[in-house]
Amino acid sequence: MTVHPSDLGPEDLGALADWRRALHRRPELSGAEAETAAAVARMLAAQGPDRIWTGLGGHGVAATWAGAAPGPAILVRAELDALPIAEESSAPHVSEFSGRAHLCGHDGHMAILAGLARRLGRVRPARGRAILLFQPAEETGAGAAAVLADPRFAEIAPDMAVALHNLPGLPRGAVRVAPGPACCASRGMRIRLRGREAHASSPETGLSPAPALSRLLQELPALCAGAGPADPGFRMVTLTHARMGAPAFGISPGRAELFATLRTRDDEEMDALVEEARALAEAAAAGHGLILDVGWEDVFAACVNAREPARALARGAAAAGLSVSDDGLPMRFSEDFGRFGAAAPGALLLLGAGADQPPLHDAGYDFPDALIAEGVALFSEVLDDLLGRADGG
Repeated sequence: MTVHPSDLGPEDLGALADWRRALHRRPELSGAEAETAAAVARMLAAQGPDRIWTGLGGHGVAATWAGAAPGPAILVRAELDALPIAEESSAPHVSEFSGRAHLCGHDGHMAILAGLARRLGRVRPARGRAILLFQPAEETGAGAAAVLADPRFAEIAPDMAVALHNLPGLPRGAVRVAPGPACCASRGMRIRLRGREAHASSPETGLSPAPALSRLLQELPALCAGAGPADPGFRMVTLTHARMGAPAFGISPGRAELFATLRTRDDEEMDALVEEARALAEAAAAGHGLILDVGWEDVFAACVNAREPARALARGAAAAGLSVSDDGLPMRFSEDFGRFGAAAPGALLLLGAGADQPPLHDAGYDFPDALIAEGVALFSEVLDDLLGRADGG
């Protein structure tokens, strides 16, 4: 990678690490990222963008820097939200809030875009527009759709969208990106069964959901298919929660609830899996005379990388001196970024956070500050490639 006067030095990187740690101390959950969004808006304002949008799809924030010549509008996205998990860490920047923490690295993703903002504040693109978007509510799968539905997103109007997600277990700085499927579609299925309570000594006078619940606990996982998401017919059903009745010995239960996460490689297969899972629930309820309610939450579309943005990310990673491959793609987890494909060709890359790091969503996970420099370098090369530099570098 060529070094330019506008590129970040040790003082910049130290300030970005400090900023990340400040975000880490005060995590906010999906849809409640007001304080985080305000910190992002203040940071962006200091870098002289042409315009800042706030309140996009909830607490989303975006900023743009335009070049003098016509050209494409390139959007780079990070996420604002944290997780409802208690952090287990002795770090001085541990979460100040009980039961919530940045255990997915969104604080690090924000710091990378803050580094890009510093760079854009020093030298603008030669042509087109660079757009930095900080998206709310990624963890619930609701944020991207809300941002896209915001009428002001038409003013942002990207021609291409790119993003990264850090990946523990992968060597630090290793990149995984390719055209095609990148992350699976998924959604949460909530099944509620209602019968009638009875005295535990006379269960025959009530209507217990136990047989139907037992049946579904076996039948839903049996819908799994395929060895992994590289298989176009891949399906995965994970039981995540079940409960029945009151925690008492004298009552035969009248209600039950079951949560399951459905996962497929593409949206079409998800549609089919949804119908089959619903049919199993309907048959189990009807077979035992129960009232059924099925709901869907945390709905993620499949993330499918378009060819040109995927190639641009691969070129940028290589120019930044990072190793690039498509090993392990697509991933089983889901990413809300996939919905941006409805607005512009998009691509997501995975950036290794270190082979010995705790996994994402682990209580001991903490984004490695050293990865900020590599993320900034990678996206800087992408923007220079697609938009040029106003200083001719």
